[in-house]
Amino acid sequence: MMFTKITIPFRILTIVMIIGLLGSGCNKQLDAPSSHLVNEENHWKSITDTRSALLGTYGLLRAAMADNNGHWLYGELRNGDFKATSRLDLKAIIGGNLNAPYPAVQSLSNWRRFYAVINSASIFIERAHEVLENDRQYTERNYQVDIAQMRALRAFAYFYMTRIWGDVPLITSSKDGNFEKKARSSKEAVLGYAESELLKAVNDLPFRYGSVLDPVFPGLYYGQVTTYWSGVLLTKISAYAILAHIAAWNEKYIDASGYANFVLTYYQNSGASYTLTAGISKIDGVFYDKNPAQIFGVPFAWTDREASIVGHIEDLTLAAPLVTKPVPQIYVPDATILSIYNEDKDQRFSINPLTGRAVTDFFANFGSSSTVFSKIKCIRNASTDGSLGLFSSAIVFTRLEEISLLYAESMAVIGNVGPAIDALDNVRLARGLSSYSGPNSGLIDAIFKERKRELIGEGWNWYDQVRYNRIMKNNIEFNKLISSNGIFWPIAEDVLSRNSLLVQNEFWR
Repeated sequence: MMFTKITIPFRILTIVMIIGLLGSGCNKQLDAPSSHLVNEENHWKSITDTRSALLGTYGLLRAAMADNNGHWLYGELRNGDFKATSRLDLKAIIGGNLNAPYPAVQSLSNWRRFYAVINSASIFIERAHEVLENDRQYTERNYQVDIAQMRALRAFAYFYMTRIWGDVPLITSSKDGNFEKKARSSKEAVLGYAESELLKAVNDLPFRYGSVLDPVFPGLYYGQVTTYWSGVLLTKISAYAILAHIAAWNEKYIDASGYANFVLTYYQNSGASYTLTAGISKIDGVFYDKNPAQIFGVPFAWTDREASIVGHIEDLTLAAPLVTKPVPQIYVPDATILSIYNEDKDQRFSINPLTGRAVTDFFANFGSSSTVFSKIKCIRNASTDGSLGLFSSAIVFTRLEEISLLYAESMAVIGNVGPAIDALDNVRLARGLSSYSGPNSGLIDAIFKERKRELIGEGWNWYDQVRYNRIMKNNIEFNKLISSNGIFWPIAEDVLSRNSLLVQNEFWR
């Protein structure tokens, strides 16, 4: 059976999510907004219901990551390379003042939008069998693939929250949104649960959706071919990439190396590829629309009418001459840029020795008083006209270059220097740099330096600082921050007031 192409579920879910966040004060446990789009009793009858619920859960994840531009405010700003021009809330985050009384900061301290994702996934896992029983078009294989995605999405949401708050309540069933009070579980237990859920899911996740050649689910998926689903849904490669990051965050680097190696070995099965330097900063490059090179991310696809003003790094970073905004909200100072890109012939940024001018697509107007971070600049349908600031860039959690550097990190930590250097050089050579020739003792530093160069603006800076300092243990102040749980965000007072079993992160008491 062929299905009519649905192009607006993510946009609808974003609106539903915002309404839910504003009106969800009655929840007794986590204050999680309901993810129900229709009355549950009338749902779960046909294959169109599973499709709607599946895409709805992805939409909730996107809304959670995009809210207040949180993906970048969590991952890029704190103690980072970006500076704020005028916004005091952004300056507070950069300075680590995470309990500052600004609405955006307070909102980012609230985890309820992530529990909306978890609740939606749990409802799907608990109810989708009803469609299997009622609609013959919904096959057992389709059901298994869908359940695997929901397990993986729920696991990702828990991993994402654990990086932000550390210990969080671990809820494994929906109870249809009527939660009782529950205390926080240890971050180790939550990460263990997320890993186990992903391992349950990986065998049932396809490499590609909608491909007749896929060994897991050959043929159309919900009536659509591969190009419709590429860069939209979690694949087997996506799950292994998330597993690699869970293991690295949990300091289990042998496991991280194995999971990352799976991605680097089998990525072509999912249609993914490495990205040339020009493809990173192109207006229709790796961050534009939906793209199989986005190993895992959530798109704002122009082709599906999902572009928006907020929820994009461009909302924070772009300014004239790219868009009509006179100054950006955040920028990277010229001196910082020169310290990051300090090797000759770097295709991402370098100084031409003959002219003394910058050679870069990552930054516009370098050397003036208004340098603009322009690495990601997906305006509408890959337009160069910035008169209407409507953006279509995806929130890309990971891509092959990032996983290659994570693999290098993992191999270096466990002492496999040769493979670590090879993985590091895989990125360096692609960016115009020479092979790494430094001492083995400097390899970890070189890997994290390369991550800074390659991944700037993608939401990794803070988490990289945490992993680096856990490995090196040579920064007294940062080590104190780690040991006192100061690396995590405080929990919103609104959340604490609604659940007496919750306690504030010790650093923020």
